[in-house]
Amino acid sequence: MMVYIFFVACLISFLGQLPLGNMSFTATQICIQEGTKKAWMYAIGVAIVEMLYLRFALTGMDWVVQHRSWFVALGWITVFLFLVLGVLAFISARKQKKEERSVILDNQLHRFLLGLMMSALNPVQIPFWFLWTSTMIQTKVLPVTATAYHVFTIGAGVGTITGLALYIHGGNWLVKRNNTSNKTLNQIMGVIFIITALIQLYRILYKPWI
Repeated sequence: MMVYIFFVACLISFLGQLPLGNMSFTATQICIQEGTKKAWMYAIGVAIVEMLYLRFALTGMDWVVQHRSWFVALGWITVFLFLVLGVLAFISARKQKKEERSVILDNQLHRFLLGLMMSALNPVQIPFWFLWTSTMIQTKVLPVTATAYHVFTIGAGVGTITGLALYIHGGNWLVKRNNTSNKTLNQIMGVIFIITALIQLYRILYKPWI
């Protein structure tokens, strides 16, 4: 039973990582510009926060609702920050005359910490997991026990890393195969950040989850 729960969580999290987003594309950029090791450190950081958000969804929704203002504020911070990063990515691409690192990677921050930060600025993971865990519990696929919750959370973490690994290695292969320049990657990153910010803004204004 626990093996089944592990693989269900792994599959859900893996599929959740497949749509192109700022975190997955950043994993690709880190691999291309800084190497596989740093990309994996970034992926582990992302997965750890994802697992923490999942635990909130499983056991702490009452606390989340009571502190709604914190998450609303975090949502607005995310919108502002992603818009700024999107604009900076376009400015960087426009001024770029040689192969330079992307705007999100032009710093000395450890890539594990970068993964933690970017994942933490993605609070939509909580409603995503709240929906899935509620469905799993109601259909009795996920027992309401501490052991089942632990296994489910670990499975989700593995799924997140597996999904990002697809972008780390597959994205790296695709970019090198097409000989894509860093300028083009910066432009793509700018589009992704701005679209993500607009989606987050729409959710805050029209589809609040708490």
